[in-house]
Amino acid sequence: MNPKSGIAEYFEALFVAILLALFIRSFIVQAFTIPSGSMLQTLQIGDYLLVNKFTYGIRLPLAVKETNPSGNSWWSRHSFVLGSEIVKMNDPQRGEIVVFEYPKDPSIHYIKRVVGLPGDTVEVRDKKLYVNGELQDEPYVQYVRSFPGPGDDFGPEVVPDGKYFCLGDNRDESYDSRFWGFVDRSAIVGKAFILYWSMDGISSIRWDRIGRSVHDL
Repeated sequence: MNPKSGIAEYFEALFVAILLALFIRSFIVQAFTIPSGSMLQTLQIGDYLLVNKFTYGIRLPLAVKETNPSGNSWWSRHSFVLGSEIVKMNDPQRGEIVVFEYPKDPSIHYIKRVVGLPGDTVEVRDKKLYVNGELQDEPYVQYVRSFPGPGDDFGPEVVPDGKYFCLGDNRDESYDSRFWGFVDRSAIVGKAFILYWSMDGISSIRWDRIGRSVHDL
């Protein structure tokens, strides 16, 4: 066997594997970690999940957008964001948990639950969510604050075309659409669908959560 051909085959296989991994991450699935408690008790800090990027369509992996006109350099003025849509699939539905680019800084990803679709009238009244005038049944929501606070009341407001209203399940401790506005359809990365790992520190692995569907939690 020629040693040079063996080395060439190794690097060729490695190159193909890297391209395949980049393709899967760009167009099919991407891994995310839960760093905060805004989605408790549905999603725990230390949950690792996969997001299906194919559910809502196929987009170019990257585009450059000016997000900070006052920056001193090109790099500080621009961010890499999702590219334009190539193929449109399904639209997000109420109750789905999605990952999206934070509207005020597209370089940061948030994960929340879609509660308002384009054309819906959304209102939060005394912490309770109303959509088109109907009180919503939200068994997954938790409230941890016994006194009045920000976010207890909102709207009513109509969700604009191409926008979505997203809230955290840990309603009293979630920075969401009540505070920074609607999520643009083009900013949605994908739908969270499965936990592949979960841990509360190195010595505390949550075995019972691994492999579970996000929407069955």
